[in-house]
Amino acid sequence: MMNCIILDDEPLALLKLSEYIRQIPFLTLEKACMETQEAQALLEEKNIDLLFTDIDMPGMNGIEFIRSLARPPMAIFTTAYPSFAIDGFKLNAVDYLLKPFEFEDCLRAAQKAQKMKELNQSFSKSNQSDYTETLFVKSDYKVVRIDIESIKYIESMSEYVRIYIEGKEKPVITLNSLQKLEARLPPHFMRVHRSYIVNLQKITEISRLRICFDDKKLIPIGDNYKEKVMNYIARYGML
Repeated sequence: MMNCIILDDEPLALLKLSEYIRQIPFLTLEKACMETQEAQALLEEKNIDLLFTDIDMPGMNGIEFIRSLARPPMAIFTTAYPSFAIDGFKLNAVDYLLKPFEFEDCLRAAQKAQKMKELNQSFSKSNQSDYTETLFVKSDYKVVRIDIESIKYIESMSEYVRIYIEGKEKPVITLNSLQKLEARLPPHFMRVHRSYIVNLQKITEISRLRICFDDKKLIPIGDNYKEKVMNYIARYGML
């Protein structure tokens, strides 16, 4: 399955594309957005595989929006203007749908995205065997080795992350994303907020939807992650 969102300032275009996506069994439509701010907030909050975006929109257009993202998802451009095609493909777009397009066109584009995702997953599996005990990251022009089980929590800061390690006063700062690190870490490392991953085996307590560590650091649990966190803790008898 692939999670996707739509970005288009035309209500009828949003409705039609939403109907197409709901007919494609391997796509899950998270939301249809009319503004770039709404789409960006969703991309920061959830794991989105695919973005269907119009190009010609008021304010920031679709191409500018993709360029503004530190780690954009796969993109399929939808527009009534063929002159934008070259700019779209320069951004490694999966496909370019010229309005008005039919369901079959949308399906073919989605299938291309599915194949790209499968290839990326195959490549990742061939270069990574399950979970390891060590993480190597680039920081301050060096490659730093980190014992995964010594990590307390990880904080997102725009294009970088801070990795807080037990017994260390200062975090390791590296160019990376929470989404990539979440896929790399064992199950007891959990995304609890759009800005935080925590090692649930290192927490001291949870109070009023805030996670506390022994250094009194408080990390909020986001509304979208609350049920997942509580279910995990209950399952392992920590409540």
